[in-house]
Amino acid sequence: MITKEKKGEAIAKLARNKKDVGSPEVQVSILTERILEVTEHVKANKHDFMARRGLMQMVGQRKKLLKYLEKNDFETYKATVAKLGLRK
Repeated sequence: MITKEKKGEAIAKLARNKKDVGSPEVQVSILTERILEVTEHVKANKHDFMARRGLMQMVGQRKKLLKYLEKNDFETYKATVAKLGLRK
């Protein structure tokens, strides 16, 4: 489970303004933090298939959000991928 502090940092990293928590780039940032955390869990617990399934769902959701961002605002997409260090 992602901590409140980590979520706040993820939001602050890409927020458009102080109250922004729902823009696609912020959602991608939060999902990235959650994915990193669950990835570590899955590495340690190889037989936790429900966590693996949840991880795959989060990766798919992040992929959809990035695709949307790429289609609608390419400059923001490039900045988001660069800030989060994602391969694209």
